[in-house]
Amino acid sequence: MRSLFAITTRIIFGVAFMLGGLNHFVNPDFYVRIMPPYLPWPLALVYVSGMAEVGLGAMLLVPRWSRVAAWGLIALLIAIFPANVCMAMHPEAFPDVAPLLLYVRLPIQGLLILWAWWYTRE
Repeated sequence: MRSLFAITTRIIFGVAFMLGGLNHFVNPDFYVRIMPPYLPWPLALVYVSGMAEVGLGAMLLVPRWSRVAAWGLIALLIAIFPANVCMAMHPEAFPDVAPLLLYVRLPIQGLLILWAWWYTRE
């Protein structure tokens, strides 16, 4: 039997990714701005990553698919890490965000990967 804590945190994690993914469609310009310049088709990548976040977040809520979704979220978090690094390296492009927060996001990405990894073990 799964603990209530594990179920609750899985729901929180999945819903957070779903909401974050939906934000890619509501506010795509923000995500295009954080794309590293060497990546082609930034708007298309924003939409693809948004769909991946929504889909994987939803899959995480289904116990049968949660392990696969967790591995997918790990891959996604690794794939989007260069955008977070790019954002931290160009704080002038984000005057509404404190530069310290741009750097704090980097280790948080590692914590999110660990959180997702926890669901690969269920």
